[in-house]
Amino acid sequence: SSDLRSPQELLDLVRAHRALAAERLAGVAKVECVTPPPGVGVDHTVVRVVTDDMPFLVDSVRAELLRMNRPIHSVLHPVLQVERDAAGALINVLGSKGETASGSAKSVGVLTESWIHVETDRESDAPDRDEIVARIKLVLSDVRESVEDWPKMRERARQVAADLREHPPVGIPSADVSQAAEVLDWLADNHFTFLGSRDYSLTEVPGGTGLVPVPGSGLGLMRSDPPMGAERPAFNDLVLARAQEPRVLFVTKANSRSTVHRSVHLDYVGVKTFDDQGAVTGERRFLGLFTASAYAESVTRVPFLRERVQAILDRAGFTPESHSGKDLLGVLEDYPRDELFQADVDQLVDVTASVLSLADKRRARVYLRPDDFGRFVAAIVYIPR
Repeated sequence: SSDLRSPQELLDLVRAHRALAAERLAGVAKVECVTPPPGVGVDHTVVRVVTDDMPFLVDSVRAELLRMNRPIHSVLHPVLQVERDAAGALINVLGSKGETASGSAKSVGVLTESWIHVETDRESDAPDRDEIVARIKLVLSDVRESVEDWPKMRERARQVAADLREHPPVGIPSADVSQAAEVLDWLADNHFTFLGSRDYSLTEVPGGTGLVPVPGSGLGLMRSDPPMGAERPAFNDLVLARAQEPRVLFVTKANSRSTVHRSVHLDYVGVKTFDDQGAVTGERRFLGLFTASAYAESVTRVPFLRERVQAILDRAGFTPESHSGKDLLGVLEDYPRDELFQADVDQLVDVTASVLSLADKRRARVYLRPDDFGRFVAAIVYIPR
């Protein structure tokens, strides 16, 4: 911790970081990974970052180091106002937002930068330190692309909702269409951190049918089109059947982990597209993470979930005002939100009825649910208090 370090050691840390920051063009992340000689300076490997300030930087850098099994000993991350010239040379570091700029004729204005200092276990192997730098740079690029495209992705979700209302798919119950549009508007209302989006066409591929990316439709983590000529795998029978179901919107987990903010499997919201006969033609995909407010809001106020909750109460034969109905609502409020979105109503009825019966029993139970696309099994464990 910094309070155990001498003023000289702290000054050396600042000087080293300022040296990294001496030249930086806007939009470029500077990263270095350094291990001081034994007995000189800090007794750890130091990762330093200088980049434009934006959300998720520190969380993402920390998560990437932990993904590499690099224990973290300390993190310092001041946000600084700096002046640079047109070539990116550092003219002045302003002490605070209130400090006035130098007025230098060379200055192109004040930039807000994040200077991140992370200490991890000593790494004497230069190629390993190079790998740390490369991976941190990739993560910072992912953060930048996601943050830059976030407004566009949110607007796309709102536009898809408007399109559903104005041009509802043929043969789909109007309640399902309006519910899908309401979910998209709810996600865009700060309940979802949009990290990637892309459109897909359901079409013939070698060996069968699959989803092929629509060129130029990618945003955020999916901004880059796949390489030209890259073959898409054909769906197996289970996944093809799911893809062709006349279901407007579905929520599941992506099989990739987020490199931005939290190292967890990305939440995946799919909105199907249909032709004039009501057959599925493709998918509009949104990847990201549900926000804290999405988990805090009562299930009785979340679109899609509130209808599921009502269906579960109806199947159980309870009214929301009854004693049993309130107990069941309590179970559903505490139930993992991901599962409420992803499991079907029949599964939720069975599990929540079983959980209710556990209330007075000192017994542990495990509930397993294979996901719709045959990739995961969700396990929920209830244990006595």
